[in-house]
Amino acid sequence: MTSVTLTETLGLIKRGTHEILLENDLLKKLSAGKPLRIKAGFDPTAPDLHLGHTVLLNKLRQFQMLGHEVLFLIGDFTGMIGDPTGKNTTRPPLTRDEVIDNARSYESQIYKILEPEKTLVMFNSSWLGEMSAANLVQLAAKHTVARMLERDDFHKRYVGNQPIAIHEFLYPLLQGYDSVAMKADVELGGTDQKFNLLVGRELQKHYGQAPQVVITVPILEGLDGVQKMSKSLGNYIGITDAPDDMFGKLMSISDILMWRYLELLSFETAATLAAWRREVEQGANPRDIKVRLAMEIVARFHGQDAAAHAHQSFIARFRKGETPEDMPEIQLVSPTSGGLPIAQVLRDAGLTPSTSDALRMIQQGAVRIDGQRIDDRALVIKSASSHVIQVGKRRFARILVR
Repeated sequence: MTSVTLTETLGLIKRGTHEILLENDLLKKLSAGKPLRIKAGFDPTAPDLHLGHTVLLNKLRQFQMLGHEVLFLIGDFTGMIGDPTGKNTTRPPLTRDEVIDNARSYESQIYKILEPEKTLVMFNSSWLGEMSAANLVQLAAKHTVARMLERDDFHKRYVGNQPIAIHEFLYPLLQGYDSVAMKADVELGGTDQKFNLLVGRELQKHYGQAPQVVITVPILEGLDGVQKMSKSLGNYIGITDAPDDMFGKLMSISDILMWRYLELLSFETAATLAAWRREVEQGANPRDIKVRLAMEIVARFHGQDAAAHAHQSFIARFRKGETPEDMPEIQLVSPTSGGLPIAQVLRDAGLTPSTSDALRMIQQGAVRIDGQRIDDRALVIKSASSHVIQVGKRRFARILVR
């Protein structure tokens, strides 16, 4: 591998990443010229993949393109413990049957992105399920309680006098031991997994292995542009969404969020994205750039023909209604975590003069959300969601409910 190639390789790997620990270690591993074992673990508690998951999966695909082997780990054993990362309470563990069902769903989806012949799917029950009580005690002896309490969520719960179950301390240790069992050279994860990934690096040292390089990738915001993309929050774009739905959701994101999505999801070069920014700065409509993003993502999961058809459907639904280029962006605040009734949203956004008028417009079929006509007068717009809402032919707004 020449120095130029190594530089280009590192540049490709660094694009869209948050942090590499340690970059010098990665350079040494890459310069050895041997295929590396690239690990990423997935807890099968929510097996429906969305674009937020693909930030990591796309990075794995890049490593495959560079000639390395991807170890796609399904945490079927650790999934029965439940990692509380980002939570302030213990996550309910899954049953064995639930874990297996979710794992099968993962396997059926990941090959929309990864190359099957370069992907080794593994289950950590293969080694953790065989671990004896003595083995577990020996593993626990390699880490301290003080170090565990350095993890942000554990620290907050400890300071807040909230309970932390002993088994929760085992999760980072078992995830770290996965790296030992798999002899991982590099492990990828979201920024919220940094602590766990570093535990793996330390455990490999204890077991006489070269420590893995840790690469964290950003957490992708959902359609609301605020909270991370999540199916439970309703702000997600699923990779199995229908082409028209996927296209419409991508077109509904704000002009600011569009650049974030392009950075983390697009396969276009950095030079191309920079050129698009200049186009917008010089007066181009951001909507046209958004169309390019939507076309690319829909084509990736459904093919070019489906992307072209979704584009034409979008034009029929929106541009024939003369969607205003200066569509207002309106933020509404819900007093509860559940969201706001659609009639209240229409009234508070100024799309109808009253809730009774809003209900009448819904009954007449004159209200569309993200291009889809609605007829449910009891519909609730969830908190942390963003939608383009149309009333009649002329009234549009991009509405974020917080």
